[in-house]
Amino acid sequence: MSIKKKFLKTKPVCKVTFTLPAEEAQSAAVVGNFNEWNTEATPLKKLKNGSFKGTVDLESGNSYEFRYVVDGKYLNDQEADAFAWNDYANAENSVLSL
Repeated sequence: MSIKKKFLKTKPVCKVTFTLPAEEAQSAAVVGNFNEWNTEATPLKKLKNGSFKGTVDLESGNSYEFRYVVDGKYLNDQEADAFAWNDYANAENSVLSL
């Protein structure tokens, strides 16, 4: 798993690229408070090497909670900036600080 951040100089936006190795998976998406936890809003594209990848533009200066959904199962990114407990999900979410 990896997260790459590219801050734009002309706008208060950060392009965040999520990469998730999941060769056996059929589908993957990233969900979070930036897309209302909608599992269909930000699908990741499967690459030839078997990993999934996608880029999201997020406003700089904020923190975002997120998780991956791989074949219907929720996963955290171990490279996240932090983790936050979520009572609704009864689990930890990954946190991205921009």
